[in-house]
Amino acid sequence: MRTLILTALVTAFAGPAFAADKCNVPTDQWQPREALQKKLESEGWKVRSIKTENGCYEAKALDANGKKLEAVFNPKTLESVGADSDDG
Repeated sequence: MRTLILTALVTAFAGPAFAADKCNVPTDQWQPREALQKKLESEGWKVRSIKTENGCYEAKALDANGKKLEAVFNPKTLESVGADSDDG
């Protein structure tokens, strides 16, 4: 049981650390949020918000079918470094 709990804790904290490693970029090299919004909208996303989280951009949006999306992007390259969907 202890191993299971420890594994769950390590996994919970590894996700954000992994994204932060992917977004280890000096702020003077970041592209503006508007560039990410334009990129996502060109892919059919309806962007609701973009914020900075652990050195990355975190976007919340709806896809073409109205499904909620949450994804994390490198602020320099605007490449996705992680995603999460929410059916709620």
